[in-house]
Amino acid sequence: MGRDTSRAHQKKPSFKRTSPSSTNPYIYLLVKIYRFLARRAACPFNKTVLHRLMMSRTNLPPMTLSRIMLNMKGREDKTCVVVGTITDDTRLAEVPKLKVAALRITETARARIVKAGGEVMTLDQLAMKAPKGSNTVLLRGKRSARTVYKYFGAPGVPGDHARPKIPAKSKTGRKHERARGRRAGKAWKVKA
Repeated sequence: MGRDTSRAHQKKPSFKRTSPSSTNPYIYLLVKIYRFLARRAACPFNKTVLHRLMMSRTNLPPMTLSRIMLNMKGREDKTCVVVGTITDDTRLAEVPKLKVAALRITETARARIVKAGGEVMTLDQLAMKAPKGSNTVLLRGKRSARTVYKYFGAPGVPGDHARPKIPAKSKTGRKHERARGRRAGKAWKVKA
């Protein structure tokens, strides 16, 4: 019997982060807390929070009060948990009473929640209050809301609504990106 030395059967390296890339000492403290909880108070909530604490900033998109309101409808007694930033939404006329826990929260969002009689917690306060994540709703913002996602794809291909990359701001007028294939009066038009 020979030894199987093919790459297919060797142990593949794990590219999962084991520590946050941030140099913020508060995030390191939170990782320490949730690493302990994930090990000792083993439940999916703690493991998920720990995993999200180590994510890059692009994978921790902000969440607005209006989006939180929609997701918390019918769950008013529970605590909303966001591993990221909670931002204010000026389009909202009034904010209901909410209990939220987040990594960061903007000053205006905090003021509006507190004024409505709600409660704002940090993630370490949440760990003391609900170590197993009981009566919580774990939410996260929309990753594809970043402007860069509008350019992903192939602009000009039928059915693809990707935005074309135009190098200069001056190239966004009447003539640019509106010639052959874009107007029916110019020989042909791409059917979208």
